Amino acid sequence: MKKIFMALFLVIAIAVPTNAATYNSSTRVQAVGEQLLTKSGIPATNIKFTVVSDEPNNSNFISTKVINVSSAQLAFAGNDNETAAVVANEIGHIILGHSARSKVVSMLQANANAEITTSAQVQTFAANYKTTKEDKEADLVAVNLMVNAGYNPLAAIVVYTKQTGTYWDTIIGRPANAEKALNIYDYIEYAYPEKLKVGYGCNEYRTFLEFAKAQTATRNESKKLVKKHEKNYKKAQKNTANAITKFKTRGGISGWDAVYGLLNNTAQ
Repeated sequence: MKKIFMALFLVIAIAVPTNAATYNSSTRVQAVGEQLLTKSGIPATNIKFTVVSDEPNNSNFISTKVINVSSAQLAFAGNDNETAAVVANEIGHIILGHSARSKVVSMLQANANAEITTSAQVQTFAANYKTTKEDKEADLVAVNLMVNAGYNPLAAIVVYTKQTGTYWDTIIGRPANAEKALNIYDYIEYAYPEKLKVGYGCNEYRTFLEFAKAQTATRNESKKLVKKHEKNYKKAQKNTANAITKFKTRGGISGWDAVYGLLNNTAQ
């Protein structure tokens, strides 16, 4: 009898990690991407999702109808919820027209012969700040898309916190990408509080939750901070919903893409 139990134990021990390792996020990108679009009323016809090994560039989405997704980010996705978080972030950038906005700014600066001379350190800081700010904006649009499509938006937090943090994160006991993850948590807490009750069953989320609760407790000690927090996320909820609606009504074009197209045609 003991031999039978041992044999069963070995089978289970071997089978569990094997099954867990069978999920391939790259093969799920197209189906998940289509779900994210269609459930928010955005036609997915002729839109292709492609996995790329380098930094995804979706600046030509309007002409190509291709949405590039990072294989590096997908490496942290262990199920469809987490794959949806990665894909939805890229869709969020497109809906908000971040690439088009950069092209509009560059075009206006070139036409005005504006040359801004700054140190390399300042340029790097500005670029990093812009990237983080745009990611946080795209993440909130992504949360809306995920909820509409029936995915657990807390997966976006998990994908970020699964990644390797900085040395400073390790020293102070902070999760990786804590600022971005907390931004998502705070938005879900304001806009979709029922999703927090559902939770997310993994160690990364449980560890992050302890961090988030400490941050929330500190904020709640100040009525001024609480009021500011609620004001910011009320505005974010309105802006993200409007961005998705306007993207749909323009036929899959962001406002910045429309401006860039107009300026580009005028310049020719």
